[in-house]
Amino acid sequence: MQLKIDEARKLGAEALVRCGMSEYSALQVADHLIEAALCGHEFSSLPRLIAIAEELRSRAPAAAIRVTREDGCFASIDGGDNIAYVVSLVAIDKGIEICRRTGVAVVTARNTWFSGRLAYYVERAARLGFVALHTTNTTARVAPYGGTERLMGTNPFAVAFPSCDDPLVIDIGTSAITWGDVVLSRTKGEPLPEGVAVGPDGKPTCDPAAALEGAFLPWGGQRGSALSIAIQLLGVLAGSPAVIQDSHDFGLFFVLIDPRRIIPDGSFEAQVSAMRRAILANRPVVSGEPVHVPGDGSQARRARALAKGEIYLDDRVYERIRTLAQ
Repeated sequence: MQLKIDEARKLGAEALVRCGMSEYSALQVADHLIEAALCGHEFSSLPRLIAIAEELRSRAPAAAIRVTREDGCFASIDGGDNIAYVVSLVAIDKGIEICRRTGVAVVTARNTWFSGRLAYYVERAARLGFVALHTTNTTARVAPYGGTERLMGTNPFAVAFPSCDDPLVIDIGTSAITWGDVVLSRTKGEPLPEGVAVGPDGKPTCDPAAALEGAFLPWGGQRGSALSIAIQLLGVLAGSPAVIQDSHDFGLFFVLIDPRRIIPDGSFEAQVSAMRRAILANRPVVSGEPVHVPGDGSQARRARALAKGEIYLDDRVYERIRTLAQ
C-alpha cells in the first residue's frame, strides 16, 4: 500500500511511544525510518519498527545519553541503553562540533543497540562539508570465512564525501545478507537467495527461520570477513565486548575530517564531483545501462518519493504497526 509521508511518520512515532519510547526519541527514530523508506530501503524503514518494539518491551527505561570524556579531538559517549538511532545523532553532532574546532574528530559510543542506516548519519556531516566515516559492530550473526558458527555482527560501515552536488555516500554491510532482510523474508514467507546463510547444522539454507538460528555468511568471502573483523574491533575500541551475544552494547565509531584544513581552496569538493562525473561517463558493460555512483540510487528514489508525497509499506506490516499504535 501507499502511505502519505506525514501519515507514516505519525503512525511510526505513535507506535514507538506506545511501546515505551519517549516522544522526542520516537520522532527522531520515525524520521530515520521514513528517510529509509524514501530512499527505497524497505526493511530499514517502517518494517524495522516491529523489531524495535519487541526490544523496547524487553528493556528497562533508558537513562540519559552522556558525553563521558572529551579530550582535544576525541569524545566518548555512554548511550544509556538508548537506541543507536538516537545515540548516533548525538555522536555525529558532537563530531561536527569538535571537527569545526580542531579539523578532525574521533567519537565513540557504547551502551546502545540497533543502529539503523549508517548513511543517515554520515550524510548529515557531509552536507555540512565534512568527510565522515562511521562503523558499528552488532549482535553476532555472521560466521567468519570458512566457519559455520556466528561470531561477528553484520557490521556495516559508511563513508560520505562532500561535493559540489549531493554528497557521495557509500554504505555497505559486511554480511552476505542483512538481518533485516532475513526477518523481512520470514515475515513475507519468501526464501532467501542461495549462498547467504547456513542453518544451525552448518549446512547451506534458504529458509529464513533456519538462517536466524544458524549464521549468515560474510560478504566477499575472506575479504569481507577480514573487513568485518576490523569493524568488530573498532567497536571494541568504543567499549563493546569482542563478541556481542545479544542486542545490547554495540560499539559505534566515528571519524570526521574537515577537508578544507588540508585543501583550503575548496577543490576537494570539486574533485569529488569530478569523480562522480567520471564514474557516470565510464563505458558500461551493458550498453544503455549506465554505471552507478554509490548512493545516487537512494537519492534518486528519495526525490521521486518526495515528489509523490508517499511511501510504500507492505499491507501486513502496516496492520502490525497500526496495532502497536493503538
